[in-house]
Amino acid sequence: MNYNQGNADELKAKFWHALADSPFVFLERTDARDDAVVMTAQLDKDADSAIWFFTTKDHDLAQMGPAVATFAGKDHSIFARIEGTLARENSRERLEKQWSKVVEAWFPGGKDDPNLIMLRMDLGNAEIWNSDLGIMATAKMLMGKDVRDEAREEHVETAL
Repeated sequence: MNYNQGNADELKAKFWHALADSPFVFLERTDARDDAVVMTAQLDKDADSAIWFFTTKDHDLAQMGPAVATFAGKDHSIFARIEGTLARENSRERLEKQWSKVVEAWFPGGKDDPNLIMLRMDLGNAEIWNSDLGIMATAKMLMGKDVRDEAREEHVETAL
């Protein structure tokens, strides 16, 4: 399939905005696809090549390695599939920065819980789809007209 690379920066920006608005992804290690789970992405506006997650040492994700996150925007106008690698985040500074009352609700043992682990997903390639094709394409679609060219313009394969 031929994808429009000229739109990559715009779609990446829309993706990051949507993920910040609704930071939930379906995360799985590539060698354990049956163990995919919904996780809350911990974002840093100054670090667009990584996403962080809190979990427990006995969780399947704590085995780390190649992973895939899938994302659907809150309003279903943007979707993404993100490849990357899960690694242990050892920075106490990062843990402090990402910790919140919401995280604490899931980890009542607090920041020093011996079973707590923070993972960093170093991001690689992604596919991003913008499902908001605009008013003209939507009108064409409602009339049963071919909108495949317009849809191709709203899909990119890109590095994050």
